Amino acid sequence: MEHLEFIADNSTPLRLDSALTQYLPELTRSAVARLIQEQHVLVNQKPVSKSYKLVDGDLVFVELPDPEPDQAIPQDLPLNIVYEDDSLLVVNKPKGLVVHPAPGNPDGTLVNALLHHCGDSLSGIGGVIRPGIVHRIDKDTSGLLVVAKNDTAHVFLAEQIKEHSFTREYHAVVYGRIKQEEGTVNAPIGRHPIDRKKQAVTEKNSKHAITHYTVEEYFRGYTHLRLRLETGRTHQIRVHMAYIGHPVCGDPLYAGRLADKSGLSGQCLHAAKLGFVHPITRKYMEFEAPLPDYFTEFISRLSKEG
Repeated sequence: MEHLEFIADNSTPLRLDSALTQYLPELTRSAVARLIQEQHVLVNQKPVSKSYKLVDGDLVFVELPDPEPDQAIPQDLPLNIVYEDDSLLVVNKPKGLVVHPAPGNPDGTLVNALLHHCGDSLSGIGGVIRPGIVHRIDKDTSGLLVVAKNDTAHVFLAEQIKEHSFTREYHAVVYGRIKQEEGTVNAPIGRHPIDRKKQAVTEKNSKHAITHYTVEEYFRGYTHLRLRLETGRTHQIRVHMAYIGHPVCGDPLYAGRLADKSGLSGQCLHAAKLGFVHPITRKYMEFEAPLPDYFTEFISRLSKEG
C-alpha cells in the first residue's frame, strides 16, 4: 500500500477534494471522494469531509490501496476508434478518461473499455493492469494513442518511441504571450524532489527531454501553440511550458492558482497527430484528431475577449 503526504500552502486549492485532484491527477473526482469517504485521507491525523477547507500548514496524509490485478475487467464503455486492424488500434481518448486502472480508480478506464472491445487480443507486455498500452496520455489530456493487439506489435511500436521516430503533435493553450513564434525547449526532466506526483526540470536522476513549439494564434494574455515531442517524458509538455513561464491553461498540477483563472477543468492539451511505421506492413501511417469541443469553445471565448 502506497502513502502520500503533503503540507498545504498558498499554492494548494482550498477544498480538500480539489487539492487531492491536483496532487493525484490520475484519479477521477469520484475516486478522490471515495478515498476521503473511506477515511484513507487524514488532515492533521484526523478524518475530514471532502469539502474541508485547507489552511497553510495542514498536513495531509493519503493512503492509496494497491490495485488488484483482477480489477482490470472488461466494461462496455464508449470507444472512439480512429483505426483498427489485426495488429493495433488507434483511439481518440476524450478528456477526463483515465488510461489504465490506478490506486483508487480501479475501473471505468480506457483499458476496461479495450478489454471489452478486444477480448484476449491485446498485448500482454504491459501486464494485467496495462494490457496493450504502448504509451499513455494524462487523464485530462485528450487525443490520440495507439494500442497494441499483440506483443510483436507492442515491441515494434515501443522501439519507435525509444528511437524518437514516433510522430506526436499536440495543441495547447498556454498562459501569457510567447515572444518567439517558434522555439525548442531542451531541458532534462525527472521526478520532482518533493512532490511525488509532479515532474520537474532537474539535472538529478533525469532524462533528456526536447519539445518543439510553434505559435498558432495569439490572444490577450494567452497563446495557442502547436507542439511536437522529440522525446516522450511523463508530463513533458506540461513541465516544459511551466518551466519557460507559460504553463498550460487549466493545468491543476503545474499552473498553480492560475489554473482557476481559465475556468477549465484540467489542462487545455490535445494530442492531435500520431504517426508511426506499421509493425506488419512497414508502411508509415499518420492519423489526426480534430480539436475537441472543450478546446474550440475555450478558443472562441478568448477570441471574443479580444
